[in-house]
Amino acid sequence: MSVIVETVFDESTNTASHLAWDSDTRKAMILDSVLDFDHKSGRTSCESADHLLQLVRKHDLTVEWILETHAHADHLTAAPYLKSKLDGARTAIGSRICEVQHAFEDVFNLGAEFRTNGDQFDHLFEDGERFMLGSVSCEVMNTPGHTPACTTYVVGDAAFVGDTLFMPDFGTARCDFPGGDARELYQSIHRILSLPDETRLFLCHDYAPGGREFAWETTVARQKADNIHIGGGTTEDAFVEMRETRDKTLSMPALIIPSVQVNIRAGDFPSPEGNGISYLKVPLNAL
Repeated sequence: MSVIVETVFDESTNTASHLAWDSDTRKAMILDSVLDFDHKSGRTSCESADHLLQLVRKHDLTVEWILETHAHADHLTAAPYLKSKLDGARTAIGSRICEVQHAFEDVFNLGAEFRTNGDQFDHLFEDGERFMLGSVSCEVMNTPGHTPACTTYVVGDAAFVGDTLFMPDFGTARCDFPGGDARELYQSIHRILSLPDETRLFLCHDYAPGGREFAWETTVARQKADNIHIGGGTTEDAFVEMRETRDKTLSMPALIIPSVQVNIRAGDFPSPEGNGISYLKVPLNAL
């Protein structure tokens, strides 16, 4: 079955946040929301999330899920803010988020009070788990490689793939974060590409190479044919060599330090200190 998808694109982080719903029941999900963050001042705001809420009201939707495809390293999630505005909506991510939490608890010296069992989220999806969005059947696919917790949500005739794939002219995700693995990414991509050719793929980011218009929707068939990293029958060994060589040239995302600390907590900030202010840590010479 087909789902309707509308997207809010945040140019400051190049992030596409998707609102998907079943037209029959008006049941909806939000994927990969953005909390606006000014890293120079440390201030947050909710313009991007409010745009999503405006669409929810415009289409008279009931949001059941606020989903993450993974713990992002390039933007903060707005999941707690959205949950506070949407009665009954539940947050969720893939169950391997626990591995990501373990990987970063020492980097940020989070201490015994930080739990690495994923219970900051309302639900942890297992690979192959199925659920319904109104009358539309949904399936969860574990698609690691960029991070261990990367998850693709197949919702009717659409699949939300996070950072695993970009538009064909930009290629595929990096694999040099803790727990990343280029060989796993290759296998995950081919799992996605085993879906029917006409499956619509919705991506989490776009960087408009060559100055083209921003885009975040493609198809399995187009990725198979045209993706510059994986299309046209690229072998696993060739992909791994390309990905590992390319990743060595990449700098860290500008917001990785604040983003990861917040996103592994399902979007919550660290507990306020005695003055009522929450603080993020900057690990020196650790990443």
